[in-house]
Amino acid sequence: MANLAPSPAPALDRFEKFRILTQTGRDTEMGRLLRMFWHPVALSDEVEPGEAIPVRIFGEELTLYRGESGTPYMVAGRCRHRQTVLHTGWVQGERIRCMYHGWQYDGTGACTQRPAEKEQAVPPHCRIPGYAVHEYCGLIFAYLGEGAAPEFELPRKDVFEVPGVRIKVTRETWNMNWFQQIENSLDAVHVSFVHQALRVGPFGNAVTTAMPDLSYDENEAGIEQTATRSKDNVRKSDWTFPNNNHVLVPGLQKGDPWIDFGIWMVPEDDEHSTRFTIYAMAPGSAEANRRFDEYFEKFGTYNAQDHYDELFHQRKGPPPEDFLAGLISAQDYIAQRGQGVIADRSKELLGRSDLGVITLRRIFWRELEALRTGKPAKQWRKRAIPLALPTQPGYAAEVETSTAANT
Repeated sequence: MANLAPSPAPALDRFEKFRILTQTGRDTEMGRLLRMFWHPVALSDEVEPGEAIPVRIFGEELTLYRGESGTPYMVAGRCRHRQTVLHTGWVQGERIRCMYHGWQYDGTGACTQRPAEKEQAVPPHCRIPGYAVHEYCGLIFAYLGEGAAPEFELPRKDVFEVPGVRIKVTRETWNMNWFQQIENSLDAVHVSFVHQALRVGPFGNAVTTAMPDLSYDENEAGIEQTATRSKDNVRKSDWTFPNNNHVLVPGLQKGDPWIDFGIWMVPEDDEHSTRFTIYAMAPGSAEANRRFDEYFEKFGTYNAQDHYDELFHQRKGPPPEDFLAGLISAQDYIAQRGQGVIADRSKELLGRSDLGVITLRRIFWRELEALRTGKPAKQWRKRAIPLALPTQPGYAAEVETSTAANT
């Protein structure tokens, strides 16, 4: 009797394994995986009640609008009728009307009115996709996957929800593939070099140029990264699958609370990504609170891509007063955009210090393999016990330690 068992899928070659990490369209493996999670799509203050804006994510055009009640909705980018963009239409109550022929849709994507058809009821097939949205800490998140959206829990961090916490959010669009930013988050060694470039800000000064010992531990939410440069200089990153990193950076002045920094890199398409960030500072003194507010009011709109020539050809960074968010962004952009729009990983030569990048890729390949073979992927969930992120002492502490040892 013939063996009717299906043949195993052929193993992917090295080039193909690298390629699938960077492709995010709906018909790709990574695109399918990413759509299983919530992603930020806009800043809350980018869309006012009664207004609509276009959104691009995973190579798709979408429409984000706020009903007159203030509730956000996300639907397809184009009208079902003649395919004109919807964000140029009118928001009426909790619905949006196309400006071309007046077709109206609710927040689920169902067409509720076609004025010129003069019909009693709109046929059920006259609809467009609608997506679940959730507003959190100044960002609007959306779920673009199949079926019901999961509970909005994995993206949350307890430090963002402390009573009285001060929150600022930013966004930048970079002309590069999203996965380069993801790998950068799990590359603790880069901090000793990249964040010394252009000029050394509080972040680069705190971590120093010392070479770290590295460890990476997978947990229920993602990966805990530990970089130990000395017994007093231990840095941790709380990375959450599939594209969020949570780290701690110095306050604006000595004595100010350190700032929790959450960053998502979301693909617009395979060659453009949006970097959404949350900066959260626990309540400090009146002066510290004022500094925090004024700093982000003045410098919260920096986009490194807008300064490509200055950064790459003039070695000119953001103004000296922008020594935290803008400087960190500019330094990261130079390193990651310097790899190309889509990095050619087939030509790289990794070492032992690339343990984080290797760990990250293995986890993604494991999850993608599960989807490819019809096996269940890991059920990622918020950490049961929040990770405490330590501060770093900086160069001044090294000098003090060295001086004490020599006296």
